[in-house]
Amino acid sequence: MDRRLFLLGGIAAVSRPRVRLTSVELWPVRATQRTVWLLLRLHSDAGVYGLGEASDAFGIRGTSPANVAEMRTELARQFENLRGRSPFDVEYFRLVTKLDGLLARTVHSALEQAMWDLAGKVLDVPVHSLLGGKIRERLPVYANINRATTLRTPAGFAASAKRAVANGFRALKLAPWDNFVDTEAFVDQGIQCLIAVREAVGEEVEIMTDCHSFFTVPRAIGVAKRLEPVGLSWYEEPVAPERTAETLEIRRAIRQKMAGGEFLFGVRGFEPLCRDKAVHVIMPDVKHCGGVLEMTRIAAMAEIFGVEVAPHNPTGPVSTAASVQLCAGMKNFRTLELQWGEADWRGSLVQPAERFEAGSIGVPDAPGFGITLNEELAREKRMI
Repeated sequence: MDRRLFLLGGIAAVSRPRVRLTSVELWPVRATQRTVWLLLRLHSDAGVYGLGEASDAFGIRGTSPANVAEMRTELARQFENLRGRSPFDVEYFRLVTKLDGLLARTVHSALEQAMWDLAGKVLDVPVHSLLGGKIRERLPVYANINRATTLRTPAGFAASAKRAVANGFRALKLAPWDNFVDTEAFVDQGIQCLIAVREAVGEEVEIMTDCHSFFTVPRAIGVAKRLEPVGLSWYEEPVAPERTAETLEIRRAIRQKMAGGEFLFGVRGFEPLCRDKAVHVIMPDVKHCGGVLEMTRIAAMAEIFGVEVAPHNPTGPVSTAASVQLCAGMKNFRTLELQWGEADWRGSLVQPAERFEAGSIGVPDAPGFGITLNEELAREKRMI
């Protein structure tokens, strides 16, 4: 199809490319001892493939060889609904696929991403053009310094924060209560970590914190009040986001903005938070929320209620590339997450290499997500 015909609405007069999906392969790439990026390639009979990412499909379980085998089984199950079909059959794929649990939803989201990437490459247009076009050339990005911080003390987090700011980032996030211990001393140390980061980076850098749902309502309110001098840009998931009433109770009792929703699925999953205005910012993840099309619907629903969108994205460069295409035209977009400092070769895993400048990333106009997989590096870092 001629690209100009498509962009001018000529799709009604031109036959859709007859491309059929033929196979899918999983690439488990070990980023660190803790982190494995689960990438997939969706192949077609046109000799073109689409990329998707299914990292964090096992939540706190991590990613073991047994987990990878489990994912391959789920990937094969879902691909049977796509074999021989067109990459444009996104709605069909959602309709016929049973999606119970995080693994199934993450695999589905990754396959759906890859369908969009492949469709854009077949049509020779960026995915953002298929979603209505872009309204911004660059996107603000914040550095999640959590996994890069091995010394989980005030001094350790402060040192990571200084390095991220030196890299050009003007917004940071940390989760100092990971490996939670239910003691006041442990909770207090997390507060001291945030205070130390503020002292290290000054007043001009944004700071966010993720509580990973470890708190009770009273503790969440108490911690937030003690953190007021830090000037947080948002206070993320002090309780599980499915607990909408409790989230709203916390929001009404504190001064900081609230954020959450990183593992929620679909418009229905996010609707209570937005309808009740329990948070100021929702955090759909293209790897878990249903994929590209579903995130556009989630963002549109959030816009109705005056809620901003800051996509959750603490994983690899394929997820980032997909999120960039989504955020390019999202009216209520706020900022995008980057898992900073986890692997120094991260940017080279895709071609052209992922690049961040002055705490932002550009929106490419190359077809699909604008990237291909660096097979040589992926093979070198492959888990199994």
